[in-house]
Amino acid sequence: MTTENYQIKLDHVFEGPMDLLVHLIRKNEVDIYDIPIALITDQYLEYLEWMKSLNIDLAGDFLLMAATLTQVKSRMLLPAHENVEGEEEDPRLEIAKPLEEYLKMKSVAERLAQRDLLGETTFTRKTVKKEFDIPEDEEIIQVGLFELINAFQKILENARGIHRIDLSTERISVRDKITHIVDILDQKGSVVFNELFAAGAVKSEIIVTFLAILEMVKLNIIKIIQHVHSGAIRLFYL
Repeated sequence: MTTENYQIKLDHVFEGPMDLLVHLIRKNEVDIYDIPIALITDQYLEYLEWMKSLNIDLAGDFLLMAATLTQVKSRMLLPAHENVEGEEEDPRLEIAKPLEEYLKMKSVAERLAQRDLLGETTFTRKTVKKEFDIPEDEEIIQVGLFELINAFQKILENARGIHRIDLSTERISVRDKITHIVDILDQKGSVVFNELFAAGAVKSEIIVTFLAILEMVKLNIIKIIQHVHSGAIRLFYL
């Protein structure tokens, strides 16, 4: 199994197009009602190209959002039109209003998820909550696909200066890499994201490692968190 024929599907596994949009807006520290639409559109399309290059199968919603952003970007280049009230219409509202509603719903969902489940102390649990080896005073956040892509991009950039010829006929598969990561987690309990990418590794091996991590998330094998202050990303068994 190689990176050429291995494919990760995003449907119902990772975040959707709205999450990517939120990620870009937060990354650029801009107001949702004053989005630099050209910049955000270009970055959004770059992310899609990255995911396609990694054989990540994009859901139709991602492509629809790309088309919407491109359309809004084009409308921003045209002369402004006035609405029935004589006010100039901002094409970016087509993105901003749904985005505002989405952020509200996501905030409510996150607060609900933090509450104790009804009857949790009444019925016997079928599974046991695992406690991660994290100091109580350490502030952490759960990492999503797009934060992982950012970290992965940095690793690839550092590997660009490495020019090594790989003469081996056998190439490690995603399945083999998953087994390797499982062995590490069995021994250590957790591992820092960057430690999974060996120094001097060729690009093909780096990509296979990243695809293996994505597949492990999809299979609900691991949990990925990030330390807020240090920025370190760590993988844990679920």
